[in-house]
Amino acid sequence: MKILVAEDDQRLGKLMIKMLKKEQFTPDWVEDGRRAFDQAMTGDYDVLLLDWMLPEWDGIRVSRSLRQEGYSGAILMLTARGALEDRVSGLDAGADDYMMKPFAFQELFARIRSLSRRNFFPLDHNIMRTHDLTIDLTNHLTKKGDKTIRLTPREYQLLVYFVKNKGRVLSKEKIMTRVWEEDTDITFNTTEAYVRLLRKKLGQTKRNSYIKTIRGLGYMWVDDHV
Repeated sequence: MKILVAEDDQRLGKLMIKMLKKEQFTPDWVEDGRRAFDQAMTGDYDVLLLDWMLPEWDGIRVSRSLRQEGYSGAILMLTARGALEDRVSGLDAGADDYMMKPFAFQELFARIRSLSRRNFFPLDHNIMRTHDLTIDLTNHLTKKGDKTIRLTPREYQLLVYFVKNKGRVLSKEKIMTRVWEEDTDITFNTTEAYVRLLRKKLGQTKRNSYIKTIRGLGYMWVDDHV
């Protein structure tokens, strides 16, 4: 699981990275709010651990800006500010959870795991729409116009991953890691085969497809608004 830590306290930041790695997470660390925004938008993170009091941009601005740009990852706000109005401000800015400093690492890990089990998508958390497709995340249904498209569970996961990351180039390695997770038998050829199958079921060709092949890099879902 990829975690972005946005924390300007050097001692705490180093400790968080060390402890997250011990729990088998894959963490990155930035020390100011502007870098947190830039990296969260491009780094494909599952959870952002966001300190409120950051230089450049504070956590509130980072969270609000990410949500305005359609960022769909989980955001856990970390702060020493404990007043009710502060907690409300953080949640209203787009944070999904809130932890007071100092915190126990075991509780932090539990909250990260809880957040990672949720689906985070912009706007309607249960429905995604792109082109003429409607994806129902609750019932795992995909429709093209009024017609239901029958997808295997893996095809469905691949479609959701593409749409969730529309406009971003996704390498075959990244797709393998996120869609097939720990399955070590998966190869680049398997990924290519699934992309071909998905294109076919969506009524697309390689030349005219929502899933564009980016030569030498991977694939990108091209949305109407990208």
